[in-house]
Amino acid sequence: MNDEFMDNLIEQNPDAIIFADTEGIICVWNLAAERIFGFSKEEAIGSNLDIIVPQNLRKVHWHGYEQAIQRGETKYVGTFLPTKSLHADGSVIYVELGFSIVLDSAKNVIGALSSARDITTKYKEKQA
Repeated sequence: MNDEFMDNLIEQNPDAIIFADTEGIICVWNLAAERIFGFSKEEAIGSNLDIIVPQNLRKVHWHGYEQAIQRGETKYVGTFLPTKSLHADGSVIYVELGFSIVLDSAKNVIGALSSARDITTKYKEKQA
């Protein structure tokens, strides 16, 4: 399969697809991520994941991120976690996130892949 095919799979996915390197720098940000989080691809790629992690959750986020990178795996494989996130307009949104650690062909960790879907409306309806 060629690069164009793989790019199309990422771009046309209805869920946000985000890949960050081992330092938490965003390298992949698809159209759904733009729609959900409000940051353009140009704004997101090269930025730290902090652009979508609320300030009060950053310490916990980075602790878990660093542990998963060091272990080469996440304890959340196969699950989606509901969590708060930041939108570009500064508002808090709710998303379900799935995570995986990505390895290269030599089994070295190269970063983390996340898929996300917006559950803000569903979350707020449950709270009402």
